[in-house]
Amino acid sequence: MNHNVYIYIFVMAVVTYLIRMLPITLIKKDIASPFIRSFLYYVPYACLAAMTFPAILSATDSVISAAAGFAAALIAAFKEKSLVTVALLACLAVFVVERVLMVL
Repeated sequence: MNHNVYIYIFVMAVVTYLIRMLPITLIKKDIASPFIRSFLYYVPYACLAAMTFPAILSATDSVISAAAGFAAALIAAFKEKSLVTVALLACLAVFVVERVLMVL
């Protein structure tokens, strides 16, 4: 079977374009339902969380260190620290837990 990669790329481009273009062209008036507005507001955050969380747990050698980094990031984020601070604290927590687990 000889497959042309450019056909796949073209089909993916068309599908991506249609997904972004159709809502703009089909829905001309404002969305009045508070439920739908709320739902659409939180969809990007839910998708990002669904894609990120499994990667967090498999990013380190141990699930324990990954959970520690995740917990440190959550605590720092809830205390409204900057993104760089949250990332650095999560990395530091993972580093410390990995070193402690190496000793044990």
